[in-house]
Parts: sequence; C-alpha cells; structure tokens
Amino acid sequence: MSVARPLTLADVAAPQSNALTNTLLVVAASLVTAAAAQVEIRLPWTPVPITGQTFAVLLSGAVLGARRAFVAQVLYLAEGASGLPFFSGGAAGLAKLVGPTGGYLAAFPFAAALTGFLAERAWDRKPLTMFLTMLAGSGLIFGLGLAQLSRFVPASLLLASGLLPFIPGDLVKAALAAALFPVTWKFVSRLGGRA
Repeated sequence: MSVARPLTLADVAAPQSNALTNTLLVVAASLVTAAAAQVEIRLPWTPVPITGQTFAVLLSGAVLGARRAFVAQVLYLAEGASGLPFFSGGAAGLAKLVGPTGGYLAAFPFAAALTGFLAERAWDRKPLTMFLTMLAGSGLIFGLGLAQLSRFVPASLLLASGLLPFIPGDLVKAALAAALFPVTWKFVSRLGGRA
C-alpha cells in the first residue's frame, strides 16, 4: 500500500491538473521569475546585483513542486538566453549564462527543484522547516554562483562580491516564506482543501 505524498499549493489550487494546466503553471512561474529579475539593486563592488529573482525561484519550487518548478526555471533560462529581456535589469542573451553571474542562473532549476522536493514532503507546513527549505535552496544558488564567479573575481574578494552582501536579504526572504506558507496551509485546511 503506497502512502500519498503531501500536495503542493498548486496541487490544491488545481486538483485535476492536466498537461494544459501544468504548462500554464510552468509558463506563469517563468514569467514571475522574469518580473522579479527586474527588481534590481546594483552594488558598486560586485557584478552580482541584488534582485527579487531568487525569491521567485525558490517560491516556484515550494508552490509547484520539484518537476514543474525545475521545468519553469529551465524555461526562464531559455527565454532569457534566446534574447528576451528577462534577466536582471532587462539583460538577455547567452553571454549572461557564461558571465560572472551565470553560475547563479544555472543553479535556478536545481534550487527550485530542491525547494519543491522538500515542499512535496510537507516541509512548507511549519515555519522552521520552511525557513530551512529556503536556506537550502539559497545555499545551492550561492554554491554554483560562487563557483563561476571565482573565474572573474580574485579569491580574496569572492565572498564579499558573491555571498556576504546577500545573506541579510536571503534571511529576510526565508523568514517571509516561513511566516506565509504555514499560514496559507492552515487557511487551505480550514477551507477543506486536501493537504
């Protein structure tokens, strides 16, 4: 006898999902990521901007689940690489994927899949586990991002350029998600949604 896996919020919102529904969810998540990428703060000492992108990436995983979120972020990268102005600040093209910030971008599908994998195991139902889910996704993005950034920045400046300025923002994003997701699930349960 198999045990049913916990649902994601997308599963509750669209319980009879089919190919069309899944396609619409994937495209919507890619467009939300593109919109969030336009919220950008440039720092003078680093080529890595502060953006809303990573928040959208990690939330796409928590909302859609691993597979759909992975595909959504691959689609986002394909959209930007093909010339649509979807990367941070309206940038586009393959050059962004091989440049200083390319490692962060390449990590997006994997980070979304990781947060989705954990959400599918009900880690998005409690504040602590949702906080840890977000930090795990951020850690993956930073890991791949720093690996590529190290080709462009001296080792002595790597953490100051690619990690330290972003930790406060990531902690705030993780705290927001940790506060919102469990409350959303309680609301869903009260409405009679299957969790």
